[in-house]
Amino acid sequence: MAVSLPWGPSPGRRDLLARRIRLLVGVTIAYNVVEAVVALTLGAAASSTALIGFGLDSVIEVSSAAAVVWQFSASDHAVREARERRALRIIAVSFVALAVYVTVNVVRSLTGRQDADGSVPGIVLAAVSLAVMPFLSAAQRRTGRELGSASAVADSKQTLLCTYLSAVLLAGLLLNATLGWSWADPLAALVIAVIAVKEGRDAWRGDVCCPTPPPSSVPGAGGQPARCGCAPGCVCCG
Repeated sequence: MAVSLPWGPSPGRRDLLARRIRLLVGVTIAYNVVEAVVALTLGAAASSTALIGFGLDSVIEVSSAAAVVWQFSASDHAVREARERRALRIIAVSFVALAVYVTVNVVRSLTGRQDADGSVPGIVLAAVSLAVMPFLSAAQRRTGRELGSASAVADSKQTLLCTYLSAVLLAGLLLNATLGWSWADPLAALVIAVIAVKEGRDAWRGDVCCPTPPPSSVPGAGGQPARCGCAPGCVCCG
């Protein structure tokens, strides 16, 4: 006789994962608040649209993370699930807002007449963010997948997008400082805008998510275990 095993973490494990997500998101918010203040200050001083855009991206990241904090502020698991869709909508809108701003910023940078000054502190800020953000994103994504929270996974992608922006900013500032290629950063930022639109679309659609099942419970192609039991295109599996 087949035995039906429960799918997903136990209630105790679920509560532990929820607390871990709150901690990771709290750290992300604190870091991004500091990052936004520093980037906007340095950007204004150096007339750098790239640094100012990076600072505004940090503000958007805070709004995305705050949506997840609101969702997981509820102690009851059923309430958290009920808030999932609204949190995903907020995250999706933040992705699109970021894409719109980056695109506008690129146009202004390419058509502007004032070149940005070099900014060594800006280079340091971008390098630090490039080192920190991947770890925060990976930890939140892993926890969100185990818990089955699409909003937590979507927010981890927002953090990962901040990593890409950090790399673009670092490359742009270095190329501007060493070679005078002021056009490099705006063109690379267009790639980030395209990625942001895709992630926003996925977050808007990806309101169905489930905990990753045991490898043997959901068959995949060719008889191999599936990586996730969600529907194709799910935020958790993407």
